[in-house]
Amino acid sequence: MTTGHGVGPADAAGGPARHLPVMLREVLAHLAPKDAGHYVDGTFGAGGYTSAILGAADCRVLAIDRDPTAIAAGQTLVEASGQRLLLVHDRFSRLDEIAAEQDFMPLDGVVLDIGVSSMQLDEADRGFSFRRDGPLDMRMGGDGLSAADLCATLDDVRLAHIIWTFGEERHSRAIAKAIVKAREEAPITRTAQLAEIVSRVVWAKPGEMHPATRTFQALRIAVNEELSELVEALAAAERALRPGGRLVVVTFHSLEDRIVKTFLSHRAKAPSASRHQPQAEGPEPSFRLVAKGAVEPGPDEVAGNPRSRSAKLRAAERTDAPAHPGGDLMGLLPPPSPQRHGRRR
Repeated sequence: MTTGHGVGPADAAGGPARHLPVMLREVLAHLAPKDAGHYVDGTFGAGGYTSAILGAADCRVLAIDRDPTAIAAGQTLVEASGQRLLLVHDRFSRLDEIAAEQDFMPLDGVVLDIGVSSMQLDEADRGFSFRRDGPLDMRMGGDGLSAADLCATLDDVRLAHIIWTFGEERHSRAIAKAIVKAREEAPITRTAQLAEIVSRVVWAKPGEMHPATRTFQALRIAVNEELSELVEALAAAERALRPGGRLVVVTFHSLEDRIVKTFLSHRAKAPSASRHQPQAEGPEPSFRLVAKGAVEPGPDEVAGNPRSRSAKLRAAERTDAPAHPGGDLMGLLPPPSPQRHGRRR
């Protein structure tokens, strides 16, 4: 999925950034690395969490990233790790399969940082930023449909659904119509083009986020299937963690945090029972909540790294109960895109 370290929603599509791992102290406290442990960093990025885990204990780390540039940049850390780091180019939704393939099971901990990387934002050619003109791409792994493809092929109903659902943009229908109208005159292939189109129909007051922020966020999430990747990664962690193993997830906007919160709450809930049916029904809790609610960054970190201000950390510890059946996981995702004849919101 994403390779983020330190990018919140206000910067989800633009702005310079230092490569700062967000809430590093809190991540280590909740992950609690120990000697001889096996840990997965599912969003390697610039390697901030991985380096810290390797420095906290004499353990091994399996780091995953779908961005080939992050993998290439991480080879120096691999060489310096003394064979304690494995770096794999893949999607973190497959973390349990990857760990099994690498003879790395079972796991003592999994950490996921669900935010777009500042490295990706800083490279205009990646097309994530509306502040730097470049190809309208947004693909983290370089494969599949690009944001330009979506803008060129989807009708206004589907575009509006994406922008509303993944960007929580209340002007989604107006933006979608503006995109469809603009592409009739010329293909929308550049980030600056799209930002200008959105700015024509969405007005921002001085000091507010750029009008195109939510639209760029929505397209990025759709292009990379980020929410379904997150859901699958949570289930993969549940399958791969040993009893007592920790899952730590850092998110940067409400869509992702809601998924993590709902997943962990459900997995930590005891089977229900009543006086009419005293025998409790349902699977036993597969997780125990370590952090009661969301942990947020302290004021010092926010002051030093403004992109951390929207971060939320949730953590849980694996019990010895079997992993839950996965049939309920798709209910964590927003509804699918409506058809042209479907009802509009």
